[in-house]
Amino acid sequence: MMSITAKSMIHGLVFLLLAASPSLAASGLDTGDTAWVTAATALVLLMTLPGLALFYAGLVQPRNVLSVLMHCFAIACLSSIVWFVLGYSLAFGEVGHGWWGGFEHAFLAGIGLETLLGTIPENLFAVFQMTFAIITPALVVGAFVERARFLPVLLFSGFWLLLVYAPVTHWVWGGGFLSQMGVRDFAGGIVVHATAGMAALVFALMLGPRRNFPHGLQPPHSPILTMIGASMLWVGWFGFNGGSALGANGNAASALLATHLAAATASLVWMVIEWVKFGKPSLVGIATGMVAGLATVTPASGFIGPLGGIILGFLGGYLCYLAVELVRMRLHLDDSLDVFAVHGVGGILGSVLLPVMAMPVLGGFGAMDNILGDVGVQAYAVMVTIIWTGIFSFGILYVIRLVMPLRVHEEDEFEGLDITQHGERGYHGG
Repeated sequence: MMSITAKSMIHGLVFLLLAASPSLAASGLDTGDTAWVTAATALVLLMTLPGLALFYAGLVQPRNVLSVLMHCFAIACLSSIVWFVLGYSLAFGEVGHGWWGGFEHAFLAGIGLETLLGTIPENLFAVFQMTFAIITPALVVGAFVERARFLPVLLFSGFWLLLVYAPVTHWVWGGGFLSQMGVRDFAGGIVVHATAGMAALVFALMLGPRRNFPHGLQPPHSPILTMIGASMLWVGWFGFNGGSALGANGNAASALLATHLAAATASLVWMVIEWVKFGKPSLVGIATGMVAGLATVTPASGFIGPLGGIILGFLGGYLCYLAVELVRMRLHLDDSLDVFAVHGVGGILGSVLLPVMAMPVLGGFGAMDNILGDVGVQAYAVMVTIIWTGIFSFGILYVIRLVMPLRVHEEDEFEGLDITQHGERGYHGG
């Protein structure tokens, strides 16, 4: 008798919820898809807070650990508001010219309880995309840790989101001109990793290297924090790539599998390279290889099978390692935490190779008839994105530099940004 009563109460509650929320009763809404994208949104936010924040924090010196955490936290907050006010509209508005989305969704206007995008509420899609807008400028933090002033970082991040990230998002995902050309980017190889990588390179060049770079730098102060952060990134990436299917379906599951295998493969590749070269495998190395594999598989994850994930993981681990050596040791560019070499190179590599990895012979799906032509389209999209990002990143930083210095004073850099920029220390006596 008690079970019947309980069941009746549950049925009554569901009826009341449906009656009170017209969007839940809408014929096009799928509750399973909605639940999955909701979970994926939380996973992507986990990637920045605390995943990326801890990953980066472990790689710097003790006197700068809080500044890195502060950068990631503040950028997450700022990006959320900027996305709400104008970013989403510029990225996904319909009143545009192929280059931007217009202003009709400023302050998320026109998006209500009954507004659907496919089988999920549009407000859920907006917040899911907000988490992408959060992590992309946060990735750039790795280029300028231990020497950038806090206010210029905030100003750059806010304007960069509007002038670089939102337009590129519209080009690829919002129906813009690259989308119309047939460019494919499942979860952000072009939109996220190529833009963040190029911005990091520009920021590092304009800021100049750290003291004693490259031969006098100290090793990461806490590989433990780095590994914990990397693990959260790995888990969160399931939401990043799997959630980009925008549904609880086979495409999401396929993306998850390819993503996981790419991360595992790249980790082992990076570990083996270090083991052979230096005689010992490092925790920081295997974690960095994981990130390289994830960045490389991201644009292709929804179009490839398990074998494609392993191939991209292998290529990402190997080529991103070579890129780190090229940028840091040969070109002497102080992209402090290798944002361009890992995220930029990985995202570009996966984006250009996407049509090849999507071939049925490799277990992929959705391959075009003209593979070489499709590779050319992907490469063109990467080129346009890199040029746009480079020009506007430089422009934003140049204007900021006219008003205030980008870099802390030398004595502040020596003392550490934790105490000089934020008045706190991460460790007693640190």
